[in-house]
Amino acid sequence: MTKYVTAEEAVKVVQSNQRVYVQAAAATPSVLTNALAARASELKNVEICHLHTEGEARYANVDLRESFHVNSFFIGKNVRHTLQSGNGSYTPVFLSELPNLFRKKAVLLDVVFIHVSPPDQHGYCSLGVSVEATVAAIENAKIVIAQVNKRMPRTFGDSLIAISKIDYLVEIDTPIHGHGTDEISETEQKIGKLVASLIDDRSTLQMGIGSIPNAALANLTTHKDLGLHTEMFSDGVIDLIESGVINCKYKGVVKNRALATFLIGSQRLYDFVDNNPFIEMRESNFVNDTSMIRKNPKMVAINSAIEVDLTGQVCADSIGAKMYSGVGGQMDFIRGASLSDGGKAIIALPSITKRGESRIVPFLKQGAGVVTTRSHVQYIITENGIANLYGKSLTQRAKALVEIAHPSCQEQIERAFYELHSRL
Repeated sequence: MTKYVTAEEAVKVVQSNQRVYVQAAAATPSVLTNALAARASELKNVEICHLHTEGEARYANVDLRESFHVNSFFIGKNVRHTLQSGNGSYTPVFLSELPNLFRKKAVLLDVVFIHVSPPDQHGYCSLGVSVEATVAAIENAKIVIAQVNKRMPRTFGDSLIAISKIDYLVEIDTPIHGHGTDEISETEQKIGKLVASLIDDRSTLQMGIGSIPNAALANLTTHKDLGLHTEMFSDGVIDLIESGVINCKYKGVVKNRALATFLIGSQRLYDFVDNNPFIEMRESNFVNDTSMIRKNPKMVAINSAIEVDLTGQVCADSIGAKMYSGVGGQMDFIRGASLSDGGKAIIALPSITKRGESRIVPFLKQGAGVVTTRSHVQYIITENGIANLYGKSLTQRAKALVEIAHPSCQEQIERAFYELHSRL
């Protein structure tokens, strides 16, 4: 029988040497994680694993290293310091594969913390704005603890969970974690316009959060019959859905529905998705499954990178050997879009960092991870143009990428590239 208790009472079930999975992104159950952190003096070696989370992560405080170890499947800003301070680690995994780590018992779970809407008249809560691997975690954890929040939007698809599956419920009334819309710079405007120029009517879109995706979406207002099949979306799609530009009529998977595995944005977004049957939330092993993604005709995947070398290798998860984020779903969608009939796989990034360093480089930094390989890459876009690398030799790629690098860096990176390869 499900019990309503306080957060402090609920987290008492967590014992030393156990592993806890925490629901991700905007649905981060911070009331529960903070209550657990308050028990630090009673616990030893509790592993807390999750994707990117929002809000304060008190359990990641280096002073609590004897009590908690953070295992990130995708590294968020709030726990990034743990990899350097020794109280955290990173487990590389495609977002499409994460649910299988739990189902195949490669990662065993003792407790899962989730964040849900209140139960409806039939006894079903909703995971709301983040499904990702949480369903698999619920199925495989020994104990399920939920914070129940009337502000959590009610979404459909895999997000529905019977209250009978929850062992402890903690009633709360707090805002859902959110993100505002950043101002779009001139550089980002140029990149967004170039991205939009590659998108045909009846395309299906995947994009992330941020100014470049928003800039691209802002340039799609005259397009027709677009679809949405993406691991996540934010406020940028709302106007396009309401105007009928995004109607999902020509998708190959879950037609007439916008498909995602998590959402994050403003209150406007959460109000928009609440009880909206047009939005379908599914597990990441479905949404990010390459065999599903490729079924959408004209699938367009829009992703970013930290740096790209002149052969087309894309580093998107680390700065040199220093882990920064994670693999996530980039390769799931790059490959799926590449295999789609008429699909396009796009990496879009500014040509230069805020420090003035080129992001198109002769070779990746020592220790850098390759998320998208040179064999998978198609389009690279900066504010200076579009490089189509599909079917191009290494020499042709280098020439095309130099042309879209920052003008102040072109000669230097081209010379370094050819000096290196002349010695091989």
